[in-house]
Amino acid sequence: MIRLEHVNIVVRDLDETLAFYQAAFPHWKVRGGGENIRYGMASNWLHFGDDYHYLAFSDHGIEDGRDLKTSQIGLAHIAFTVSNLDALIIRLESAGYQIAINGAEDPSHKSVYFIDPNGIEVEFVEYLTDLPSERNRY
Repeated sequence: MIRLEHVNIVVRDLDETLAFYQAAFPHWKVRGGGENIRYGMASNWLHFGDDYHYLAFSDHGIEDGRDLKTSQIGLAHIAFTVSNLDALIIRLESAGYQIAINGAEDPSHKSVYFIDPNGIEVEFVEYLTDLPSERNRY
């Protein structure tokens, strides 16, 4: 079996970044953190997640990320499945974040996209069926 364990993201500000992801995932926690030198640059880092999955953040980002409205090579977005999309939207909007894109509204799923404080597009999907043939319909 293969599964994704973590994604490592370079950010500008750990506190701003953590505020966004804590609003999205209130059941996750900071698993650890510290100081590091990466490619000659000092940074602070932390792992935010649960016992099985996490996001790794390092705060040595100084340049803008990929322009999401272009065909520039790079990460387009990361996506998470959630059990209650409406509750997630309320949490993020209450924390001051706005929906960037209303995604799919399909009998099998619905989704929205937010932009995190680092300009990274994050999709949240709620599946409305357990049937893979319906969830994976394109």
